[in-house]
Amino acid sequence: MVQHSKLRKAVFPVAGLGTRFLPATKAVPKEMLTVVDKPVIQYVVDEAAEAGIEHFVFVTGRGKGVIEDYFDIQFELEQTLKARNKNAELTLLSGLLPKAGSASFTRQQEPLGLGHAVWCARDIVGDEPFALLLPDMIMRAEKGCLKGMVELYEKAGGNVIAVEECAPDQAHKYGIVGVGEQLEGGFRITEMVEKPAKGTAPSNFFINGRYILQPEIFAILETQERGAGNEIQLTDGMLKLAKTQPFAGYHFKGQTFDCGAKDGFILANVSFAIERADIRPTIEEPLKALLAALK
Repeated sequence: MVQHSKLRKAVFPVAGLGTRFLPATKAVPKEMLTVVDKPVIQYVVDEAAEAGIEHFVFVTGRGKGVIEDYFDIQFELEQTLKARNKNAELTLLSGLLPKAGSASFTRQQEPLGLGHAVWCARDIVGDEPFALLLPDMIMRAEKGCLKGMVELYEKAGGNVIAVEECAPDQAHKYGIVGVGEQLEGGFRITEMVEKPAKGTAPSNFFINGRYILQPEIFAILETQERGAGNEIQLTDGMLKLAKTQPFAGYHFKGQTFDCGAKDGFILANVSFAIERADIRPTIEEPLKALLAALK
């Protein structure tokens, strides 16, 4: 067990425009699109809470005020539910509400990339480590992805990135890490390569959208030059940080749904729906019929 600072805060970059889901996202933030009956962002926040996160930092943008409203009391709704004796619904809503003062919101005025969004949270995070969870990615496993990362962080310290395995011939599509010394639950990362050319990837472990980072990343991002897409890239900042601090990879072995893509979003809805005892009986046979009709 190495000495480390306790992980208390998590950052959620929710300022993205969601253009892949237009026209829906013209009026509804992509993070508020629902998987069955909960917004995508709620699944990600739940994962953070399971891992012991105490302070939730949302980096928002123009048109994202509904996210802030969602994590607040809806007085009129609650009064109506009380008047109608909808106690189960009231209990559900109260269980989703963050404790007073445990959610913070800051603005990313310009869409300058993930690295810039992280930097926008610097004053709220302060001089302590933090988790970063990409809000499009819903993870499902017996143990939450971030919880497993925290366990590895408590043993290894430094910075931790969640990784999954892809088919080797698909490695050129992802950010790939090099595999070093084995650790319980993961390994030391020896290098990071963003979308390596075919046949040059150091492994088939790709970065899946969950990070635990030390606060020194903020000073790096503050002067980080724009990279791919003319944006401030987090990967570029992590490469600089890796010159002075260790990085470990947490091998996540559950399911990941990229809800920023239409196919991943639809798969998430189907997968979570068939796990629900109140829904599966009415959709199982229609789903089988739909699949059979495709043959």
